[in-house]
Amino acid sequence: MLILKKEGRKYFKKPLGKLYSSLNDVDNDMFQNHFIISVGDATTKNLLDSSIIPEIGIIDNKIERRVSKHNIEYNAITLTADNPPGTITDELWDTIGEAFQIARKSNVLIVVNGEEDLAVIPSALLSDKDSIILYGQPGEGVVVVEADEIKNKVEEILSYFEMNDEPKILLNF
Repeated sequence: MLILKKEGRKYFKKPLGKLYSSLNDVDNDMFQNHFIISVGDATTKNLLDSSIIPEIGIIDNKIERRVSKHNIEYNAITLTADNPPGTITDELWDTIGEAFQIARKSNVLIVVNGEEDLAVIPSALLSDKDSIILYGQPGEGVVVVEADEIKNKVEEILSYFEMNDEPKILLNF
């Protein structure tokens, strides 16, 4: 399990990609011929409401730590993972890796028991070149980033985590 150190929290206050005030501001051409990964209930719900189906959606049934009123369902295989706040568990990492394998044939929805906020990290590191990650920036909007563009930054951010029980980190390079 990886546990975010206090000094690492500042890296998540700034968007890792381009920040849009709303999904409506994102050029729809960006979604063509890309593997879409959504992290967060509001982001995933907004994509679905816009008829954009993520190959991998990661939710925790909460929005800004409050129970979400969204009922997120779509044609996807559902996986689950436990992941306490401020961590990336081996289980979450492995589940995201499994989702990438399944998503070659079917959409996947990962429901996290705990918090999914840091799922952007394994999603970016495990993703292929054509992947786009969307996630919510609390109180500001949605962040859209090509996974390849943030792999180096995400690897750097990993230094702000402590290891507790050596995690299984399998990078897809």
